[in-house]
Amino acid sequence: MDMQQLRDQIFTELEGHPHMSTLLTRAFERPALPTAIVHPVTDESLAGAVAAHRLGLITATLVGPEQRIRQCAEDYDIDLSGLTIVSTEHSHQSAAEAVALVHKGEVRALMKGGLSTDEMLSAILNSDTGIRTGRRISHVFYLDIPLYHKPLLMTDAAINIQPDLKTKRDIVINAIELAQALGTSTPKVALLSAVEKVKPEIPGTIDAAALCKMADRGQIKGGLLDGPLAFDNAISREAADTKGIESDVAGDADIMVAPDLEAGNILAKQLIYLGNAVSAGLLLGARVPVMLTSRAEKVQGRLLSCALAQAAASGGND
Repeated sequence: MDMQQLRDQIFTELEGHPHMSTLLTRAFERPALPTAIVHPVTDESLAGAVAAHRLGLITATLVGPEQRIRQCAEDYDIDLSGLTIVSTEHSHQSAAEAVALVHKGEVRALMKGGLSTDEMLSAILNSDTGIRTGRRISHVFYLDIPLYHKPLLMTDAAINIQPDLKTKRDIVINAIELAQALGTSTPKVALLSAVEKVKPEIPGTIDAAALCKMADRGQIKGGLLDGPLAFDNAISREAADTKGIESDVAGDADIMVAPDLEAGNILAKQLIYLGNAVSAGLLLGARVPVMLTSRAEKVQGRLLSCALAQAAASGGND
């Protein structure tokens, strides 16, 4: 399949998901994002990276054992002509070399290939050579849900297991900055819990209330926060009205913040598998955006993550 056919196929598959189609269309209008593909030694990770490169979404630098990469390309008929390969001996070195390329200014994003998330994060978070910032790293899903009237960001469903209040503050700020890069100047942030009232026996409600007060005091800027909000109140204005909740966020949330990883992961996967949502994901809070795609992620998912990374890297400055 040539690249025009692939591009047409992706947009055909996105019919009924106009927000994701718009995200991808805008990405094709931007310059390619210099990206290190970390250990692309599997057919899905290599094919996805090369397709994103050929389509002009990224300028890919393949970081991994050169012989294994070339053998994979030969086995699956993937054309590597014109691509740069930085050869390494093993996956740990692949992650370290990719991070080094960020320090050198040669790449502005990372994409996980055929290595574990722990290996990738170890290099990113290394206190001496990593690319961490003063902010906690978190994951954000970008979801296009047919039954919701706009794109929805869901966080954190992949990294922080039981985030404390300080970590939640960083999770919220990371998501707000991504929403702004995507074009929403003042995103509405719903802080989820099981109920909409503050209850000491439910710690998530205490954190939600504290985050709202932090926003009032300027410790969180750029977004409009409300919580605790149960999921129905966050997503449905009618449900909020029925319960007498006065809120500019209810029924119109741009960002949903889960109380912990389990709740966020379950909710995101419910929306994908039962709500027919199309998703892309990104790791934020490091010096560059990180596409933390599954090793089994198909080409479409990798292209959509590239589009999301482009928006994050541009900071909304197109």
